[in-house]
Amino acid sequence: MDIIKSISAIVENACKQEENVFGYEIWKYHIVFVVKYSLELGCKLGGDLEVLELSALLHDYASIKDKDMYTDHHIYGAREAESLLSQLNYCDEKIEKIKKCIISHRGSLERERTNIESLILSSADAMAHIENIFSLFFLAYSRKNLEADRGKEWVMNKIEKSWKKMIPEAQRIMEKKYFAIKILM
Repeated sequence: MDIIKSISAIVENACKQEENVFGYEIWKYHIVFVVKYSLELGCKLGGDLEVLELSALLHDYASIKDKDMYTDHHIYGAREAESLLSQLNYCDEKIEKIKKCIISHRGSLERERTNIESLILSSADAMAHIENIFSLFFLAYSRKNLEADRGKEWVMNKIEKSWKKMIPEAQRIMEKKYFAIKILM
């Protein structure tokens, strides 16, 4: 059994469910890119690629599965990851690393990122926001029902928080897109 394929299928399936308030777009425009950037940074910086890929797949799983978990999705997500991975008889040591990554990935909360994988996941999450700014506008206007100015403000705040939580290597990759967004906004 390939653990990554199994978890990928579970998360993608959850993204397709009607009760997922983010719609399938969270898979196509966020999770896939968090995985991509996690692996890219992991190759450059020497992180555990399997831990990174599983963390990236599972980092928003709790809020996808249940919108009521959104506010604390990093905490619920770590629990969900432990439950899923344990059921698949995954290594306890790696489960703990994945939980740390998920707990510390949120940009709106100052969390200590104590290992390279946590730094990478947090940065990859932020990179996906900048890469797919249109998905943030979709979220602001379609899902949060914000007015034009308030939606623009929400998106820009999300972009600024994302930029600030990125490690320098991630900022170098995203700086042209970040500064283009700043000019347009």
